[in-house]
Amino acid sequence: MATAEFGKAVRRWRDRVSPEAAGLPVGGHRRASGLRREELSQLAGISVDYVTRLEQGRATSPSAQVVEALARALRLSGIERAHLFRLAGLNPPGPETVPAFINPSVHRLLDRLTGTPVAVYDASWTLLLANPPYAALMGDPSGWRGFERNSVWRQFAGPGSRARHTPESLARFHAGLVADLRATAERYPADPQLRRMVTELRASSARFAELWESGAVGQHEAGPKTIVHPEAGPVVLDCDVLTVAGGDLRIMVYTAVPGTEDAERLALITVLGTQALSH
Repeated sequence: MATAEFGKAVRRWRDRVSPEAAGLPVGGHRRASGLRREELSQLAGISVDYVTRLEQGRATSPSAQVVEALARALRLSGIERAHLFRLAGLNPPGPETVPAFINPSVHRLLDRLTGTPVAVYDASWTLLLANPPYAALMGDPSGWRGFERNSVWRQFAGPGSRARHTPESLARFHAGLVADLRATAERYPADPQLRRMVTELRASSARFAELWESGAVGQHEAGPKTIVHPEAGPVVLDCDVLTVAGGDLRIMVYTAVPGTEDAERLALITVLGTQALSH
């Protein structure tokens, strides 16, 4: 059970984070420099009503996923994150679970790449954080919940992505994703969320089950991708995946060759954001 201090801590840390620091647009009159509840709700991917009830002490059993999302949105340090888990009546995640903590230096890195699509994933390819250019390029993930935020799940049991594939490249992509996920599952055999996702994917996707049963272990290799944007059309980009030492995070970065039509289209997509062009 969450203590009364849980809501007070969330409110206190919410007041500490400016919308600029969180990558949110600033407009209109603001009574305080910190985040509004609506903004924290957007960043954490939980409803405004639930944020309100948590802060007022009327919701007393937040899940580990909710606490993790709040800690990430509030940009808490490692010590503060552990404290928030304890205030929620939960044990902080241990080394047997897939790390989901984004340290402040990674937050600062994304803050500086304001014109470049960047996203942070955990080792199981669950999306933790995406900047506005990434949301504009790949689709707004703010409404995605649970396994919808996992790239493997979206490929085998969901809508896929905006990346265009040939049958051959799709087969290689799927095989690489599953081999990478198996390697992660072997590193974190006690992670309950990962085990549940694998179980559900094996039951719902014959292709995933086939690849999983092959026993292949590997690492997903990124490379050039053609992204089909609903407004700007196809754009060819280099996709690089950077790893964070000690955190087992993957930072995915999309860039275009300067001076090309693809660079112009990426700039248009970034300016356009998640809005649709008027025709």
